Amino acid sequence: MNEPKSEEQLNLEKDYEEYVKQITPTHNLFLQMLRAFITGGIICVIGQCLLTFASDYLGMDKEMSGSFCSLILVFLSVLLTGFNIYPSIVKFGGAGALVPITGFANSVAAPAVEFKKEGQVFGVGCKIFTIAGPVILYGIFTSWVLGLIYWILKVMGIV
Repeated sequence: MNEPKSEEQLNLEKDYEEYVKQITPTHNLFLQMLRAFITGGIICVIGQCLLTFASDYLGMDKEMSGSFCSLILVFLSVLLTGFNIYPSIVKFGGAGALVPITGFANSVAAPAVEFKKEGQVFGVGCKIFTIAGPVILYGIFTSWVLGLIYWILKVMGIV
């Protein structure tokens, strides 16, 4: 049978609820969105500056300057991850730092940096695709399925 709770138990439960309220972080959605917007915007401005630099000053065409921009952004993200700076940017900017290509580069580099002490093969080699592996796998698989559907539709004369 259920015994009634003692006054001591009730006080402990009440104290515990107050403790949980004190340590539970509160989130300001508007502030989080503003920070994400600013962070993502800065990354995009850097990307646009790289595109303009590559096309205007290095004489690259549109496709080549896009590749140059992506390469530099990935390089900067990995470099900042290696120096443990990018996690601070992510903490401040949230999705604004995780959604662009820099976030994907960070997700590949972070496990490699974290597990380097376990060695090149069992540390870096095994852990580098912990987060990025499923993204790459399902991206390739989805591309294959869509290509197959396109091919079937083309053979049937629909496309």
